Amino acid sequence: MEHATVTGRTRELIFAVNRFALWMSRHWLATFIVVYGAWVLAPFIAPILLRAGAKDGADAIYFFYSFFCHQLPQRSLFLFGPQPMYALAEIKAVWPYDGFMGLREFIGNPAMGYKVAWSDRMISFYGSIWLGALLFALVRQRIRTLPPLVWFFVGILPVGIDGVTHMINDVLAGTSGTGFRDTNAWLQVLTGSLFPQWFYVGDALGSFNSDMRWVTGILFGLTTVWFVFPIIEDAMRDMRRQATAQLKRVV
Repeated sequence: MEHATVTGRTRELIFAVNRFALWMSRHWLATFIVVYGAWVLAPFIAPILLRAGAKDGADAIYFFYSFFCHQLPQRSLFLFGPQPMYALAEIKAVWPYDGFMGLREFIGNPAMGYKVAWSDRMISFYGSIWLGALLFALVRQRIRTLPPLVWFFVGILPVGIDGVTHMINDVLAGTSGTGFRDTNAWLQVLTGSLFPQWFYVGDALGSFNSDMRWVTGILFGLTTVWFVFPIIEDAMRDMRRQATAQLKRVV
């Protein structure tokens, strides 16, 4: 059986597509680490720009990332200030606008430092995926995909419970600081007030709320990489074989 000969622009197109597929199959992880890393780290540039006096550039970053994060200052990290985070009462003492839309506009000041354009949950959520990709690059030839049930119960369910309860709290209590996830009175009852009061109330680093956002976000990111990336790696191996075969036929 004779095979049709591919020539001209069709041959060039097939050649270009398969060359790109071959390149991507070999470098997909490095591409992800670079591109996604820029996405994860850009919010940290906003306070650096403010510190340098480049407010327009910082405002552009805050505006862009506001579509992906609530940017509430009481749940965000601050750079170039005396504290990495501030309580809601401390922010309200220097900022006249309340409510979600009013508070999210507070980006900091020279005395308190400047807000990162990610909240702490988004840093743990997205940042751990990037760190997981770096770790995967070291073990990609030896690791198998995480069982789906482990991914669900360790990675998805905890962050879902924490996120949904925070959302319900914010809908019911707003920014009053009196919600069931603001005071965590239920946790004080369960633990017999074993821990200091600051552990139960608010969102400061080291508090229950803060710890849960960091821990559940990191668990989600790392287990997601462990579950998804081996599957992508297998798919890229298949793509590499197919692209190599196509290139041999074209050549």
